[in-house]
Amino acid sequence: TGLYGEVSGLPAPVSAQVSEEQLPEVRTFTVTAEWSQSDLVRGSRLRYSQQWTLIADSNHHKSIRTVLPPRPCAPVAGELVSAISPIRGQRAVVRETSGHQLLEIWNHHGLRKCLNLTALKKHGRVYEDVQFGCLSWSECEKKLLYVAEKNKNTHDGESACRKDRSVYCEDWGEALNNKSVPVIFVLNLQNGSVSELQGVPPDVSPGQALWAPGSQSVVFVGWYHEPFRLGLRFCSNRRSAIFRLDLDGNCECVSGSDLSVSCPRLSPDGSTIVYLQGRVFGPHNQCLSLQQLDLRSRKSSTLLEVVNRPLTGEFAGVYEALPLCCWSADSQRVVFSSARRNWKDLYMVDRQSNKVTSLSDSLPDLSKVFGSWKLLTVQKDLMVVCCSSPNTPPTLRVGFLPSAGEAVTWQTLQQPVMTFDLLWTVLDVTPPPEEDNTHYSGLDFGAILVKPTRRLHETKIPLVVFIHGGPHSQFPAEWNSITAGLAQLGFAVLMVNYRGSTGFGQDSILSLIGNIGTQDVKDVQRAVLTALQSDITLDPKRLAVIGGSHGGFLSCHLVGQYPEFYRACAARNPVINAATLLGTSDIVDWRYSSVGLQYSYDQIPTAEALAAMLEKSPITHAAQIKAPVLLMLGGKDRRVSPHQGLELYKALKSRASPVRLLWFPEDGHSLSRVDTQ
Repeated sequence: TGLYGEVSGLPAPVSAQVSEEQLPEVRTFTVTAEWSQSDLVRGSRLRYSQQWTLIADSNHHKSIRTVLPPRPCAPVAGELVSAISPIRGQRAVVRETSGHQLLEIWNHHGLRKCLNLTALKKHGRVYEDVQFGCLSWSECEKKLLYVAEKNKNTHDGESACRKDRSVYCEDWGEALNNKSVPVIFVLNLQNGSVSELQGVPPDVSPGQALWAPGSQSVVFVGWYHEPFRLGLRFCSNRRSAIFRLDLDGNCECVSGSDLSVSCPRLSPDGSTIVYLQGRVFGPHNQCLSLQQLDLRSRKSSTLLEVVNRPLTGEFAGVYEALPLCCWSADSQRVVFSSARRNWKDLYMVDRQSNKVTSLSDSLPDLSKVFGSWKLLTVQKDLMVVCCSSPNTPPTLRVGFLPSAGEAVTWQTLQQPVMTFDLLWTVLDVTPPPEEDNTHYSGLDFGAILVKPTRRLHETKIPLVVFIHGGPHSQFPAEWNSITAGLAQLGFAVLMVNYRGSTGFGQDSILSLIGNIGTQDVKDVQRAVLTALQSDITLDPKRLAVIGGSHGGFLSCHLVGQYPEFYRACAARNPVINAATLLGTSDIVDWRYSSVGLQYSYDQIPTAEALAAMLEKSPITHAAQIKAPVLLMLGGKDRRVSPHQGLELYKALKSRASPVRLLWFPEDGHSLSRVDTQ
């Protein structure tokens, strides 16, 4: 517990802002970073901000002359969402305090304005999540745009009669509980009035809203919620579109139909919006294309295509959200982070040439130090990134966007409090011919091996196999407190990116559809055998397997399919029986897609579909399990019902097989509450 407190208590930067000032001799940049840190005493996460002043040459402002020592950390309490105004640098904050949501405007003279949004009773709670949440200043700095829950008593114009209070209200699923009918609101700062923006199509839930140039219209993402809502979190395959809505209530769709879109980002010159686009249904997460929308002509074009098979060492596609600020100052380049095989890299795409440049590996020695580069922001051409690796906790770095053909000169603003004496290597794994996928032949995958530098008493090192969930997600070579903690205790940890993980191209993702429970299980086993062959210090007789969600599904499969091989298993909210999960998951479409069946909203289960789901599930191997199993279940999990884990618990108990179950009544799918952890 002490060690866990140490590794999990290390702070990580979550967002950053850049401002600039021109003085007679020099140009200064102020970087404000907001950090998150777990506090085991409070049993919660804290936020704090910290500021650095960078002094650049006045004539050549792309070189940082000096970094002044940082100001002291200042705790940030109750902030849900905040935004800096474009001209005067005022700060708008929505803050939660004793059950009320306040909107505050701060400037150099302190608190300028405070509105109690809860007391106004114009809407329910303000949305602060990454799916819908937003806070956007108008160009004139007289208006603010945000998204909040529609007042319950105004649904469909009905009064809140007694007879209606028990009517079921759909929401958007796991981690979006009680988020049902989002509405765009405009706050007029001159008179303090709050008004709902009219004209959003009735079959659409709006979010990620921003002012269009001139602040006479709004651009937003609308998710279609008819015939019913499906879970949104970790799902980039939901039918949605980009809309433009003027203040008179005229609304038009400005992106294609029957697509999935997200992350509209307006260029500094106001001419273009870039956004991410993908397919509807199928894999819950996918390689996305980067689109650019010309606001004058209303025409969209593709800036980056979906990458089906990346070439060795090349850009592998876009798999994650764009930061709020991702444009170069000249509106010609877009900067973003994305998965590439077992790494997370930083990229820049040029709009003239469509050429992608990696910005993270410009110095060969640094790409070895940091396996993960996550862009927090780019403003005034200054990039602020969070770098880490399995033995180096999050590190804050800055660098200016390079001119053509130049490399970035990176500078570290904040070193981690400590680094860890651990070794890590990246393994590339090729399936043998009998495990190749005939429809997607020739795919390989990878894994990251982390181990203690020194061995105890020259004995062999026990190995913990750590499997990510999703399945369409990734373990980049980044800081992971569980991995670091286990390695500090003397275990080696193998984090496996089986076929279907992000960062290996769209073909790899599609190869897993219909093959869960077989291809992914064999891939993990193949990775373990590869690690044992390549590293003789690992102990093949002491192997454990851990994972959550789909990683828990694979952990339970492995102890069932290879009962003599693994000595212990720990699974968080695992899928145990895909057939019984069908009616209880917030993403029913994925239950069909994962086993290779087409999904439609009006689907009625068939005996064949349920048989396919059961056949691919770990419950079918439960009678073979010999290793002790630890199950950890969230009582409020909407994605994978805790009754899944209970099914395995009962199957093992009835056979007197060792099993222990931890039940967290207030936690959800990710089991991420600090008191849970």
